[in-house]
Amino acid sequence: MAFTLDEVRERTYKPRDAWWTVFLVDPLAGRLVVVAANRTSVTPNQVTWAAFALGLGSAACFLVGGWTWPAAGALLYHLSFVLDCVDGKIARLKGNGTVFGGWLDYVFDRVRVLACAVALMWGQYRLTGQDLYLLLGILVVFLDMLRYVDAFQVAKVRRAMRRTLDEVVGGGADEEHDVEPEELIDLQRGFRSRFSWYPVARDWLRAHRVRTHLMSGIEFQMAVFIVGPLLGLVVPVTLAAAGLLLVFEVAIMYKLRLSSRDLDRALSGMRAGG
Repeated sequence: MAFTLDEVRERTYKPRDAWWTVFLVDPLAGRLVVVAANRTSVTPNQVTWAAFALGLGSAACFLVGGWTWPAAGALLYHLSFVLDCVDGKIARLKGNGTVFGGWLDYVFDRVRVLACAVALMWGQYRLTGQDLYLLLGILVVFLDMLRYVDAFQVAKVRRAMRRTLDEVVGGGADEEHDVEPEELIDLQRGFRSRFSWYPVARDWLRAHRVRTHLMSGIEFQMAVFIVGPLLGLVVPVTLAAAGLLLVFEVAIMYKLRLSSRDLDRALSGMRAGG
């Protein structure tokens, strides 16, 4: 049975994703998945290796420096990321993903970022002699690491908060009315009271399958390794992307803090009422 593009979209696209992925990657990746799934026996791990090879090719182009080679590196980086999305989609579509494959994909992602950051900034340093590029290389690697570590910890805290809700509400729902714990205890009240425009913006983005974290690790990488080299503006684009990434990270921390306060307040009220 041949897979259709609609099936690929329904079974492999994430409900919400980075806007770069939604608008600039999925339209191509989805079609590549249709071809690969229907006409080849390629495995997700093989695609992962191909994406990694393109990433190393991108780093090699960045290392040469100038403008033409970094621009070529930017295109290779985008293709590498497209294939990086294809492997996961094939795994979800065919159900042939493995734990090792997930680990390999994650490790190769981090190595690709490290290799491209070092190559891009060292290539620019060799041509200009400006120490600023060496500092930018360190900054890019640090922020990429910070983003992924922070994302893991935020997800961990949110899971802990949901478990607390489940325990307090009593199994996770009001069985008579089929109400979820999050509906009984509003963990977004504090944030919405301060930013009344947020639900409207969030709902609009969700309708387009875009998550509200508009400058995530993905957009940061694309700014540094694609937009900057293509425009010949590595320094200003990298600095601007770094600033926006930090702003959104602070916003996530602030929102999480308010949610934690809402949860503590609700739990205190329930204990007092009990």
